[in-house]
Amino acid sequence: MTALVRPDARLHASWAACVHEFGPETVHGAGLWHREGPVDLTRAGLEELLALWGPYADPAAALPEGSVHCDYLWITAGDEVIGFLAVRHRLNAWLLEEGGHIGYSIRPSRRRQGHASAALALGVRRAAGLGLDRVLVTCDEDNVASARTIETNGGAYEDSRNGKRRYWVATGISAAARPTADGRSAAPA
Repeated sequence: MTALVRPDARLHASWAACVHEFGPETVHGAGLWHREGPVDLTRAGLEELLALWGPYADPAAALPEGSVHCDYLWITAGDEVIGFLAVRHRLNAWLLEEGGHIGYSIRPSRRRQGHASAALALGVRRAAGLGLDRVLVTCDEDNVASARTIETNGGAYEDSRNGKRRYWVATGISAAARPTADGRSAAPA
């Protein structure tokens, strides 16, 4: 069964195998851009990434200018890491144009098994939990499989920009039910 889990060093070997399988391919949603140079697939390299990712999940943490809070999650099937998914808490200018609220990747050997659709559905639910009433999800113009995954999850195509198809997906909460800054519902009682 496809699940989203918080990154955990106990799954180091599976994480390293997953990242390695992508090879030179871009790994969307993995948060690997936080370190420069090649990805260190050792346990120490993963622990460094875990420390780097920590503040991004904490809405109270100060982040570098231009960054947004983000939940980095691993897509798993049992104890196997089969991909990555990031849920960004808000959009900055670049994310609005190209990156979106949710980015995800499934390792090549586990594609075409329904994991991307299941993971995206779980990511949309996570976004609803953050109070987002809709999320932007993008894919490359020529990525027919990803476009189909987004459309299967209710994505409404808006337009294409800079080689990216842009879709909006409703999370199932109304704008009036979004939590306010203090966590209470904005809807009248």
